Amino acid sequence: MAGAPTFTTLKDLGHFVDRGDADMAARARSFFETIRTRHTIREFKPDPVPLELIETCIAAAGRAPSGANHQPWHFVAVSDQEMKRRIRLAAEEEERAFYGGRAGAEWLDALAPIGTDAEKPFLETAPWLIAVFAQRRGGLERGDDRKNYYVTESVGLACGFLIAALHSAGLGTLTHTPNPMSFLTEALGRPDTEKPFVLLVVGKMAEDAAAPDHALKKKALSDIMSVV
Repeated sequence: MAGAPTFTTLKDLGHFVDRGDADMAARARSFFETIRTRHTIREFKPDPVPLELIETCIAAAGRAPSGANHQPWHFVAVSDQEMKRRIRLAAEEEERAFYGGRAGAEWLDALAPIGTDAEKPFLETAPWLIAVFAQRRGGLERGDDRKNYYVTESVGLACGFLIAALHSAGLGTLTHTPNPMSFLTEALGRPDTEKPFVLLVVGKMAEDAAAPDHALKKKALSDIMSVV
């Protein structure tokens, strides 16, 4: 049985911030103006991006909240060209089956305005792929083998942090989810207690990077928010 919890005040950590309403509003608006320019892209420059930058953004993702603070995620950053080629070939094999009928007519109809298909050249063009794995078992300490809780929710939050961090740094991203993604587990040597969650394509945007008009349509605040 775990002992009684101990606490450290945020003031002692140097993490306590007491801001006025005007300052908070300005910061919220600044973040919104930054994040509103985020778009999923498929055209990347092959230009290298420093590993240190990727590490910093993943470290930010690791600050996301998680069930029981178990942090049930693992990020594999891939820059090796041979491995990217292997991932592309495996992903395109799954995608051909997907677009060839596995997805079903309704799903394919929903994707039609975005203009995607089974060809994924960006998996080789972009300098980095970040494979995110959700851990069914683990725990806070290295070597723990305990049940993790709220895994999907926790990893989803971490991915949101990661995408925001990468965008804030000036990098373009694409969330790629070939179905199934089990080939990533084998290719990247991850244990069977982990499940591939998403494959993030990361790099500098190409000059001709474009977003489908369909993807530019965002719901109004009144459609996504209620006040009670």
